[in-house]
Amino acid sequence: MQDKEIMENILLNLKGECDLYMHGAIESATPNVRAAFNTALTDTLKMQAEVYDKMAQKGWYPTTPAEQKQIDAVKQKFSSGC
Repeated sequence: MQDKEIMENILLNLKGECDLYMHGAIESATPNVRAAFNTALTDTLKMQAEVYDKMAQKGWYPTTPAEQKQIDAVKQKFSSGC
């Protein structure tokens, strides 16, 4: 397995963990449990950002900037309450 594939797998797993922790926090019945999930989510988001940044630096996660008209359309959509 190549480094790029390993990093992609790590990133995918971290995204899944974030999803689980977020739902755990939302569904928590007590402040202590919610706080534990929130801490785990924050820590995992930091790790996800680090992995993403490394991948982007190596050109393994290319992004394309959105055009201003696309940005304006999304702003309009959400500001109108739709």
